[in-house]
Amino acid sequence: MTIGGLQKLTLIDYPGKLACTVFLAGCNFRCPWCYSSELVLPEKIKKQPLISEKYFFDFLKEKKGLLEGVVLCGGEPSFDPGLPAFAKKIKKLGYSVKLDTNGSNPEILKGLFKKKLVDYVAMDVKVPLEIKSQIPNPNAQSNPKSQILKHKNEIKKSIEIIKNSGIDYEFRTTVVPTILEKKDILEIARDISGAKRYYLQNFRPEKTLDPKFEKIKPYPEKYLLDIVKTVSPFFETCQLR
Repeated sequence: MTIGGLQKLTLIDYPGKLACTVFLAGCNFRCPWCYSSELVLPEKIKKQPLISEKYFFDFLKEKKGLLEGVVLCGGEPSFDPGLPAFAKKIKKLGYSVKLDTNGSNPEILKGLFKKKLVDYVAMDVKVPLEIKSQIPNPNAQSNPKSQILKHKNEIKKSIEIIKNSGIDYEFRTTVVPTILEKKDILEIARDISGAKRYYLQNFRPEKTLDPKFEKIKPYPEKYLLDIVKTVSPFFETCQLR
């Protein structure tokens, strides 16, 4: 695995657990609002000081009994075929594993769940999955929604796999002005209706993949809270983070 970073303690990324977060480099999406370009763009990954697996696993051995969980995020962890073996080594040390994913690789998810290598999964649902006909030039590389919608069948499959896995989970959406508005979140809510948890996250205009997005002003909290109130009936829990 290509480890691009390690946060040695997080109190918020793994619900209910003291955890560390390991950032795995590489991603199959190029979301222009992403603020982790150093984990996404190959030319930046090459310049990133990487962490060896030996260092990471030595750290986990040292922290046994102090930390409870490990968060696997990226980039996109499922982008690397070595993910199952990596998760297995973490589980063997007695840690719970949380996976953050974009849901574009349902087969890896299915395998991880079957082998009980993941205890909690958080999936980002970035855009509605049934809006292709509404997008001008949907196949254009310049259209930020097009690359995601090319994977919509895989994403739909991942949603159902997660909902029926028996594993604890959440779905979440970063609400990016110019990309999403209230009607889009309503469509996403329908796509994942019946899920346990759905969280909305406000967009952060910081070191985005496309510098133009750094000039976009986030939505007011009141606007997002109104959306939460509207879509809450679809879920057991729906909140703004």
